[in-house]
Formats: sequence, C-alpha cells, structure tokens
Amino acid sequence: MLKYLLTFLISMIPIVELRGGIPFGVSMGVKWYHAVIICMIGNMIPVPFIYLFARKVLEWGADKPVIGKFFTWCLKKGHSGGEKLKEKAGKGMFWALLLFVGIPLPGTGAWTGTLAASFLEIDFKKSIVAVACGVVLAAAIITVATLCGVAAFTAAK
Repeated sequence: MLKYLLTFLISMIPIVELRGGIPFGVSMGVKWYHAVIICMIGNMIPVPFIYLFARKVLEWGADKPVIGKFFTWCLKKGHSGGEKLKEKAGKGMFWALLLFVGIPLPGTGAWTGTLAASFLEIDFKKSIVAVACGVVLAAAIITVATLCGVAAFTAAK
C-alpha cells in the first residue's frame, strides 16, 4: 500500500510529476498500468488549484523575505513558459498547451503548463482539457520509455 501512496504523491510534486512517478512506481513493483492510472490522477489533482490560485499566491509572496526569491523564480518561469507558448502557438493554443505538457522535456509538465495557461488567461475549461490530454500523452511516452528500460536491463542480466 505504501508504494502506491508514494507513487501517487511523487506524481503530484512539481517538476517530477508523473515523469518520475511512473518509473518510481514500476521500480517499486507497482504494475505498470496501476502506476499509470495512479500517476495521471495524482498529476491532475493540483491542476485546477494551480490555475485558480498559484498566480495570486506567487504574486503575493514575491516580495516576502524568505520565500521571495523562489516565488519570483516561479513567476518568471510561468511568464517565460507562457510567452514561449504564445509565440509558437498563435491560434493553436489548445494544441500547443497539450504538447507543452505532453512532451516530457525538462521544465514542461502539468504544473508549468497550467501556470502558463493561467498567466495567458486561457479559458479554464479548455486549459484543463488540454493539460489532461497532455498528461495522457506524457504518461504514454514515459510508460513506453520505462517499460523499454526495464526490458533492456532485465535482458542484460
């Protein structure tokens, strides 16, 4: 039970998300399809809260003594992610957001994508659907990579 809970919690952590949760779960003995479902749910739970509240909290904390530097960094990350997305997307913002979240590169994912959508004031429902589809795409890519990695290591033994 603990391995399922840890897999779930890891998938909720910013930057790590399901990109770390799925390989962790599989390495802990969680069946891959259970890890995928657990991680997709865990990765999506924070998304509406990020969209609705993160920007306000970050702006509030940006000038605070202890947390200010980190909050300012997060604001810059959200703004730069949003601007890059806007530049590349044009009118295809839904697809750009989906791919931004779905292609597992450093600095992309549900947290950053949702924060960028919030900064760009993309419609709430559209951004949630785009992020959810991106999470499914990322889960598929990470699952294939994880299973191929496991197969390669077990074949090498």
